[in-house]
Amino acid sequence: MKTFTTLCLALLAGSFSAFAQNNIGKKIQVIIENPWLIEKTDEPVVIDLHTLKTDFTVKSAFVSDGTSEVPSQLDDMNGDTRADELAFVINMPAKSKKTLTVTLSPQKSDKKYPARVYAEMLFRTSKKNKYAKGYAIYADGNANTYNIQHHHGVAFESELVAYRIYFNEKQTTDLYGKFHKGLEIEESQFYPTDKQLKQGFGDDVIKVNNSCGSGALRGWNGTQTTMIQPVAIRGQRILANGPIRTVVDAEVKGWQYQGKELNMINRYTLYAGHRNAQVDVIFDAPLTDEVFATGVQNITGHADMFSDHEGLVASWGTDWPVNDTVKYKKETVGLATYIPKKLVIKETADKENFLYTVSAPGQSSFRYYTTFTSCKETFGYPTKEKWFAYVQEWKKYLEQPIKIQIIE
Repeated sequence: MKTFTTLCLALLAGSFSAFAQNNIGKKIQVIIENPWLIEKTDEPVVIDLHTLKTDFTVKSAFVSDGTSEVPSQLDDMNGDTRADELAFVINMPAKSKKTLTVTLSPQKSDKKYPARVYAEMLFRTSKKNKYAKGYAIYADGNANTYNIQHHHGVAFESELVAYRIYFNEKQTTDLYGKFHKGLEIEESQFYPTDKQLKQGFGDDVIKVNNSCGSGALRGWNGTQTTMIQPVAIRGQRILANGPIRTVVDAEVKGWQYQGKELNMINRYTLYAGHRNAQVDVIFDAPLTDEVFATGVQNITGHADMFSDHEGLVASWGTDWPVNDTVKYKKETVGLATYIPKKLVIKETADKENFLYTVSAPGQSSFRYYTTFTSCKETFGYPTKEKWFAYVQEWKKYLEQPIKIQIIE
């Protein structure tokens, strides 16, 4: 009888534990270390929820740094409506270590944090200047897709900068510069009115032409970049829309390239407090000997250029951002792209770009980064000397990642 009672109690305790976990949640400790001699501000932290031992679908999360709450977000990265990643940003002093507590819950929360980023996809409707918000779009690869979306493709921003990705064979990142820090795209829709311009809104700051703009991936034929075509299907989607980060995809299926047929996603992630976009290039099968290219636009063909010859390239130039040279003035921008050295084949250039060719044999993905500044910024880098100095420090920053340890 005693054995039976003990067994029942044990089963009851196990059931209660499971019930508690399923209804109250799960706490984990996240130890973050910055071993670098320089402070890291708004440093991204991403936790893969699939690596954690939870018996429930995570529907909300609470992150605390001692007595302070850390704004965070849960993101569905594969479209199944279930959270896959927890993301937040944190300030880490030089040579510091912090232990954060994360509480995961199966219950939804109505908690809302102030938005520090924003992403937008707008579909045209039958009514002039009326648009429908969207989250994904796919089209035949032979279709003329440039004008399907308002502002010609998905747009995303942080307080510092805004990007858009053209929904066509270019897939170029076009750039929106700001006078002041803040979110503007939802209100200006990338095309500010005269009234908004007088109020101090930013605007388009670059005419990308057929270049790679700032960090768009291109094909390579041995002498110059090539567009992402022909493809069977072309698509874009928003995976995350803040408040801490935006994640957007430019996707192609059936890209006929260098004798292969590739399915490829170019995933752009922009974090709060950042001007640089993280670019993940993802394939559905390992690469072999394919060669691609990326870098920065040689603005007007006469831009100033900086390169460290080891994966970092930057430019500085001035041009009219649009064809209307009466209403708009010339804009000066600084661009930069950083490719980890292990991916670099060689440094090169073509008519419109300063480039590196890249390859990742045996890998199904690779990552690089791109960034820019506009000379109109009251908080940015007003000269080429300051911009080129900044991007060298930016590369060092990226090469000194924080260390993350999770204790369940």
